[in-house]
Amino acid sequence: MTRQQISTPEAPRPAGAYSQAIRLGDLVWTAGFGPQDPRTGEVPESVADQTRQALRNVEATLAVAGLGLRDVVKTTVHLADLADWAEFDAAYAEFFTDPQPARTTVGSVLAGIKVEIDVVAGRSTDVP
Repeated sequence: MTRQQISTPEAPRPAGAYSQAIRLGDLVWTAGFGPQDPRTGEVPESVADQTRQALRNVEATLAVAGLGLRDVVKTTVHLADLADWAEFDAAYAEFFTDPQPARTTVGSVLAGIKVEIDVVAGRSTDVP
């Protein structure tokens, strides 16, 4: 299988030596996306708004691969403060329907942001 780089100006550009996403076969792995607006670089204040923007960045990247949030099977979430979990979770739930993706949430040291999210997504060949 050949690895394919996925890239879009509709999500923040990588800040280092990594891709926005990589496709291998039927699966796509994204980098961790923070809450930066890709056009302005601005970061929302609240954990809820940062969660929404991070997921919009993920969604824009998946769209280039012909996928959407409905195709996400696993997310990894980094929170600067695990005490923000309830606010994060409420905003996150706005983006996913049942069956919810599997998820890991960890506390992390983040550079000037409160939320970072990466996903694994893929379209099943046996589901329309």
